[in-house]
Amino acid sequence: MTQRVLTAFCLGALLFAAGAQAHAQAQTQAYPSKPIRMVVGFAAGGSTDKLARVLATRMGELMGTSVVVDNRPGAAGNIAAEAVATAAPDGYTIFMATLSSQAINPHLYAKLKFDPIRSFEPVGLVAKYPLLLVVPPQLQLNSVQDLVTYAKANPGTTFFASAGNGSPAHLAGEIFKATSAVDVRHVPYRGGGPALLALMSNEAQFAFETIPSAIGHARGGKLKALGVTSTQRSTAAPELPTMVEAGLKGFTVTSWAGLLAPAGTPKDVVDKLGEATRTAIASANVKSALESDGAEPGTGGAEEFSRFMKDELKAWGQVVRTANAKVD
Repeated sequence: MTQRVLTAFCLGALLFAAGAQAHAQAQTQAYPSKPIRMVVGFAAGGSTDKLARVLATRMGELMGTSVVVDNRPGAAGNIAAEAVATAAPDGYTIFMATLSSQAINPHLYAKLKFDPIRSFEPVGLVAKYPLLLVVPPQLQLNSVQDLVTYAKANPGTTFFASAGNGSPAHLAGEIFKATSAVDVRHVPYRGGGPALLALMSNEAQFAFETIPSAIGHARGGKLKALGVTSTQRSTAAPELPTMVEAGLKGFTVTSWAGLLAPAGTPKDVVDKLGEATRTAIASANVKSALESDGAEPGTGGAEEFSRFMKDELKAWGQVVRTANAKVD
C-alpha cells in the first residue's frame, strides 16, 4: 500500500469514526423523540401498576413525551423482565423492576431467560414499601399473636394467599411460617387483587400485601390489618405494630421497585432517564402519592441502585434457602 493510499485510508477511517460519533451524539441529544414504554410485570390496578402510572405521567411531562405503561403480568415479573432484557437498548423500553424479579425469582426458578444484573442498566430506585398483614374480619382476630394462636389450633388447614409464587407476599408468608412455627399452606393467585378477594371470602385466612393494595380494604372494613413488615411503623398506618413489636423476632420484609433499561443502553440516555426519575420522585404529586401509600421515595442514582440490587440478590438468596421456599 502506497503512502498516499495509506493516508487516504486513515483519513477515511477517521472521518467515518467522527461521523458515527456525531450521529450517536445527535441521536442522544434528540432523545426522546417518540413515546417511551414502561413495562410492568403485574396486572393493572395493583400496587406496582399504580406506582408506575403516577411516575410515568410525571416523567412524560419532564421529558416532553408520553411514557406509556405496558402491563405484562405473569411469573412474578419474569415475563416482563424477559421482554425488556431482549428489547432494543435505545431507551424507549424501560422496566419497573421489583424485589420479586430481581432478587427473589433468581433463587426460585431453575431457568431464567435473563440475568438480574447483567441483562440491565440500572436507572434508579423508585420506592421502598413494607407489607401489611391482613385477615378476614369474620375470623375475629385482633393481633398478630391471635393469628399465630389460630394457625396452631388449625394446622394444615390455615391458608395464606399471595400475588403468586416468588412474590414478596409469598416469601413473607414463608417467613411467618418459619418464625412462628406454624403449619400453614400457601395458595398463589394471579396478582394481589385476586389474593385479597380470596381473603375477603375466607378462602384464605391471611395475607401479606403491599400497603397501597390492602390499606383501602382494611379502612373500609372488608379486611382487618394486624401489622406491618417494616423495621419501623408505617406513616400510612402508625397504629399498627411492626412484626418485631408483635413478637416475631427478626421478621422484616421491605419490598421495592426501581427502573431498569436493557443492557447496552447508551449512558447518556440512561442518565437522562435517571434525571427524570429523580426529579419526578421529588415532585409534590409523586412524593405525596408515595407517602400516602406508606412508601419511602427512592434516593440515589444508577450506581447506588446497582449496589442495592446486588445486595438484595444476595440477601434474598439466604431468605429463600432458610425458608425452604419453592415454586409450587
